Amino acid sequence: MAITALPPDTDADIARVTEALAMITPRWNVRILLALSGPPLRYSELAAKVSWLQNGQLHPKLKSLCDTGLVERTEHTARHVTYRHTERGAALLQVLPVIVTWAEEHLEKADRPLPAIEQIEDSLTLLTRRHAAAILWVLKSRQEVSGRALARIVMPSSDWTNIYPPLRQLVADGLVDTEGIGQPYRLSAAGDGLGPVLGALSAWSAGQPLDQASHHPVWGHPQATPAPRPWLSSQPRPAPAALPPVRTTGSSPAWHHRDLFSHATTARPKAAIPAGGPRR
Repeated sequence: MAITALPPDTDADIARVTEALAMITPRWNVRILLALSGPPLRYSELAAKVSWLQNGQLHPKLKSLCDTGLVERTEHTARHVTYRHTERGAALLQVLPVIVTWAEEHLEKADRPLPAIEQIEDSLTLLTRRHAAAILWVLKSRQEVSGRALARIVMPSSDWTNIYPPLRQLVADGLVDTEGIGQPYRLSAAGDGLGPVLGALSAWSAGQPLDQASHHPVWGHPQATPAPRPWLSSQPRPAPAALPPVRTTGSSPAWHHRDLFSHATTARPKAAIPAGGPRR
């Protein structure tokens, strides 16, 4: 069933990416996936790696990840059960360094260095705003669009004024720009920079190798980068340290969960962060 007024293949692409984001964005899911990098783990072994989870929180998270096909549960005997990534789950982890690269360049600068896992979680929160993927798709392909025209494309069966709450949120998040009321909307530099992230998620969700992201019909051929807004940092920053490659079937594990969340046992307070990029 179509969710937008876009062509069927584009509509399906957006739906797949939205579903992929819904799999990994819920709290702790990425950290659990990273903790499973390496040999299969018993429940108690995994629980020790994600010890900040309270009793009763890990089991439903694991069940959900198994249901989505990212984690597999193997019952060796009644008393010996292990968990590990599926091939699809292992492939998804390769998208995470792409997200870190975007976050390092475009997210607000915090008052302390953040572990890469927190950069990933903040970025995923922005991308899973309601209608965010469809709005970003349309703005990338059409450059500038009025709110009314966006509504006809993104939510054709809804009152057109319903487009404004998600649009205002994306403007507040720093992914979309506008000159003001009644003016068209366009991607900000940060929104345009999401190309590698959304292209990689599209490739993964379609079952393609991630190197196909560069051939994506919308996100694979970047247009001229919009001029940064005054509040958006335009200072070049060094790329984050290269992250180890994800484990592939039949090879020894290479990605250690400590590489992404060195402070995972401490929940980060939701303090206000000075302006400098898209809102966390």
